[in-house]
Amino acid sequence: MSSMLNTNKTVVVGLSGGVDSSVAAMLLKQQGYKVIGLFMKNWEDDDTDDYCSSRQDLVDVMSVADKLGIDVEVVNFAKEYKERVFAEFLKEYQAGRTPNPDVLCNAEIKFRAFLDHAVAMGADKIATGHYAGVREFNGEFQLLKAEDGTKDQSYFLHRLNQAQLSKAMFPLADLYKRDVRKMAEEAGLHVATKKDSTGICFIGERPFKEFLMRYLPPKKGEIRELDSGRVLGEHDGMTYHTIGQRKGLHIGGLKGGKDGNPGEHDAWFVAKKDVASNTLYVVNGHDHPALQAESLNAIDLSWVSGRAPHTHWVYTAKTRYRSPDAPCEIERVDGEGCEIRFAAPEWAVTPGQSVVVYESRVCLGGGIIA
Repeated sequence: MSSMLNTNKTVVVGLSGGVDSSVAAMLLKQQGYKVIGLFMKNWEDDDTDDYCSSRQDLVDVMSVADKLGIDVEVVNFAKEYKERVFAEFLKEYQAGRTPNPDVLCNAEIKFRAFLDHAVAMGADKIATGHYAGVREFNGEFQLLKAEDGTKDQSYFLHRLNQAQLSKAMFPLADLYKRDVRKMAEEAGLHVATKKDSTGICFIGERPFKEFLMRYLPPKKGEIRELDSGRVLGEHDGMTYHTIGQRKGLHIGGLKGGKDGNPGEHDAWFVAKKDVASNTLYVVNGHDHPALQAESLNAIDLSWVSGRAPHTHWVYTAKTRYRSPDAPCEIERVDGEGCEIRFAAPEWAVTPGQSVVVYESRVCLGGGIIA
């Protein structure tokens, strides 16, 4: 589409103060769109400069907008965020699961509350600095992996539906992060070297356990070895532990090592959480069978097309954001959820996390690991 055709179209870009969303806005402006920036404030509790950078982020957004010559609106979604994302986050942790709030934030805030607000502002489309792609194919919108596989964020966007995707633009779909930084630098955007934000949106850089303790008080219980049942120590609360966790257990390695070989020390890993008895079960060694899963059940399914994929076709799936794509088959899909079977065992499959299914570069959707 030529830039002349774009001049009548308004795109509202979610500006976070980072390099990605800044370059997304810049590219759309260069393509001739009427671009308006929107800065979302999603978190207000204890919003201090120590951990939450929203004040500095807003300063950066205003500086970028000034450089690009675009208007910016600041909108507060803290109430929606607390009700739709944070309450669910706490509920899941209390139940002994490990949720992924960024998935919920995208579905409920960035592509629902933000989208609704942008449409009310007269937007034809909304755009973000996510590394993902969208295309129309046979009258249907598809969510695609980004060209930069190391930055691909389609995993976090897998709950988007047809209506949301039809309004979404991802200007960074075909770009590599290094090129995005270079573009920002060449355009004189001071955020070119700003470091990426890490961690969960509302927690920022603060210690996770310390944050959680303020909302879910510690409840001590036993740490037991799964194989023998022997007590190895005490935990502060199952809420603060996740399947596959190695650090922070404070029970040391296994003296005497494996197979009776002196001097070898295997690490302990969390393998099971028994909420009823408040017991944390651990196993010795990364490759313990209890940490390997040949299949999983997923609930609360969300498919991008609105239809479930075919069963018994070969797809790939991710059981966590950083896990490699694992070949799999969907064995069953019904009202209860679906069963996914892997070609090779998956390590530390964690209840509460998202399993996301792909067919080549197309993200089909997924569900919550039960």
